[in-house]
Amino acid sequence: MHTSPSHPVRETDATVAPPLWLTRDELQRLIDLLWDRQYQVIGPRIDSGAIVYDEVRHQDELPVGWTEQQEAAKYRLVRRDDGQRFGFNVGPHSWKRYLFPPRAVVGEATRGPQGWQLSDHPEETPSYAFLGVRACELAAIAIQDRTLIHDRYSDPIYAERRRRALIVAVNCTQAASTCFCTSMNTGPRCTAGFDLALTELDDGYTVEVGSDRGAEIVARLALPSADEGSLRRADGRRAEAVHQIRKRLDTTDIRNLLMDNLEHPRWDEVAERCLSCTNCTMVCPTCFCSSVEEVSDLQGDQVQRVRQWDSCFSGEISYMNGSLVRGDIRSRYRQ
Repeated sequence: MHTSPSHPVRETDATVAPPLWLTRDELQRLIDLLWDRQYQVIGPRIDSGAIVYDEVRHQDELPVGWTEQQEAAKYRLVRRDDGQRFGFNVGPHSWKRYLFPPRAVVGEATRGPQGWQLSDHPEETPSYAFLGVRACELAAIAIQDRTLIHDRYSDPIYAERRRRALIVAVNCTQAASTCFCTSMNTGPRCTAGFDLALTELDDGYTVEVGSDRGAEIVARLALPSADEGSLRRADGRRAEAVHQIRKRLDTTDIRNLLMDNLEHPRWDEVAERCLSCTNCTMVCPTCFCSSVEEVSDLQGDQVQRVRQWDSCFSGEISYMNGSLVRGDIRSRYRQ
């Protein structure tokens, strides 16, 4: 019987150990092992015409032979001519919903004979194994870590979920027309923040180990070392993704560039088209805005304090002292 995994959040570096080899059919062995070790495996699946993240128990549930076309205001699934499991980029979901849940009870008060009793809301923390995390998503998780763990105050719900999470990353071997990770130094290869990192080839995966926990997993699988031919093919596949990226962003002194243009007319041009619907921030993997409200039962004897996702696009989130700090769409978009 395995107990639920419990490890501190760690900063992993790219492995220096030789990469290992996992055949395509043996991917199921990895998934089975993670479930046996009490992890809930979350990975890419197809639902409602999109590749989303959900529970995965068998490798056939992955988007086998599917990819997507992404352009400005366009997302479509299309068939591949091979059996790749991870032959896509990223879909409309992010891992944020599993680490920073959309709705969480953070405390409760119960009225009894001795008056009101305040308590934390006990919640069983799940242990997730994320399968298929991309380099840009690892960078997004690192931003959430910085804000919700490593800042002056730590969010206990996020911290515990993050501490238990195991990350099996996948290096990109293709790029979408919207990708620009090379400009931000966030991909397409995974270099930090993972326990294991896979590069998918036609007959299997090279496996890089990024943490002691990852090393323990592959030791149980008893994987052989990847041969030189497989390593060269993996290097070539990753290089293809780099060459496919056409978008470029000059990040030189970008902070001061933005701060020096707070009144640029571009903000007005975008605000004219923006509906302030909040959808972009809800799906954004780095957004952490939330609001808190008190929810009472019908008898008024129990009150829960509920935290739920909010957005800096909603006018009410900046309400203070009888007025809105950012009362127009222009200022909220800029923020």
